[in-house]
Amino acid sequence: MTNSRRKLSDLASHLIIPDGIVKTRFPRIAKLAKIAGIAYDPWQQGLLTLMYGLRKDGKYACGAGGLAASLPRQVGKTFTFGTAAFLDCLITPGLKVLWTAHRSRTSDETFASMQTLAHDATFARYVENIRRANGQQEIGFRNGSRILFGAREQGFGRGFDGIDQIVFDEAQILTERALDDMVPSTNTAANPLIVMIGTPPKPGDPSEIFQGKRQTALAGTDKDLLYVEFSAPRGSSLDDRDAWAAANPSYPQRTSETAIARMRAMLSDDSFRREALGIWDKPDIKHAIDPQQWEQAGVDERRDGGAVSFAIDMPPDRASIAIGACMRYKDKSAHVELARFESTGQNGLAWVIDWIAERWPRTCSVIIDAQSPATVLVQDLKQRGVRVTLTNSTDMGQACGRFTDMLRDGTLHHLNGQEALNIAVKGATKRNIGQSGAFGWNKRTADVDISPLVAITLALHGACTTHRNPLETQRMIRLP
Repeated sequence: MTNSRRKLSDLASHLIIPDGIVKTRFPRIAKLAKIAGIAYDPWQQGLLTLMYGLRKDGKYACGAGGLAASLPRQVGKTFTFGTAAFLDCLITPGLKVLWTAHRSRTSDETFASMQTLAHDATFARYVENIRRANGQQEIGFRNGSRILFGAREQGFGRGFDGIDQIVFDEAQILTERALDDMVPSTNTAANPLIVMIGTPPKPGDPSEIFQGKRQTALAGTDKDLLYVEFSAPRGSSLDDRDAWAAANPSYPQRTSETAIARMRAMLSDDSFRREALGIWDKPDIKHAIDPQQWEQAGVDERRDGGAVSFAIDMPPDRASIAIGACMRYKDKSAHVELARFESTGQNGLAWVIDWIAERWPRTCSVIIDAQSPATVLVQDLKQRGVRVTLTNSTDMGQACGRFTDMLRDGTLHHLNGQEALNIAVKGATKRNIGQSGAFGWNKRTADVDISPLVAITLALHGACTTHRNPLETQRMIRLP
């Protein structure tokens, strides 16, 4: 039997069902879908049946715990959940749905798919308006229902109330702050429903919420949680078509072999394992930087009064460039932050020369590791009068050791809220340098960019080792 005809329980690698389901709202949605020519596969019918499952009191069985779904890409999540939300709005007057993704591009794509439904001849007469303004995208229905779309990275979701359903797309990048902003908007709803859809997170993704849902589901400790996961068996060959079929219930009938093969060709092995096969990384409790120490070292504002140093780093693929900054104080404590982090594809490199040169007269040191692709900037910086210090592996070992020592001792602080830096910290491991116990930073997997961490580490090293301080008043001695 092909995937498209198999049941949810036959296909899901994990299926955790909440207690107490006695009926479901899905048949009304399925009836309208049939009229509109929307055909759900059996596994999609099973998933939506459970999602809309009700207890004796008429409340959603997963109303408290929510639905969390770990799905590979190209599985048809927008079709499954998007059409269901759209149809639910048609049959439920006054229903308010928020569809939120981490990135604007993802939110825009979902909105475009929903617009196609709204323009369909079957539904168009029930649609009141379509609002396309950036950050305020909305489909409004004549019965008062609304679906609003937006990106969490732009602050979407704050200030809403009376929301009946929230769909958190890209749930592997869902922060506690975003959850705190949006979940209270359902407090006044009679029967709220919260859905989280994501792929296995990369190291460094702010995925504690999504990971927590999975851990809770597998532990069986939340009887109100609906959890579904599609994945190939761990250890599967990345080129095994049977593994592709095991992970993706839409393959090959709805998602072609070409589509999966394209991802295989374009993505790294680690990314393909997560994105296409749905396989979660093995739990790893070893951290190069202690998470608790890092959190405790965070500050909301930088303290002034110190001497500033900078460092520049680029990842091997040269896709981005990071400028780390360090302010060192007279009491030997220090503050580090990511001064700039830009895509080289979009912004190039020339701006870096101007940025550093402008600040050089007030800067103690500028550091670039001799093995970094950022050394391409050295000559141009020197021509602008900037004295660049190149570091070697011994320096790197000292820099990383100093970084962890000061973090442990509470004499190093960093600026809160810098996502790229936090991702680098979470995605970093240690690599040995020589035989004496020295170490440097290494990335946990191929798709992690640790250049922001390397940049602030070298900026700290420069601040602690330089003899230059342009802010100190030089004492003049006149000879007779």
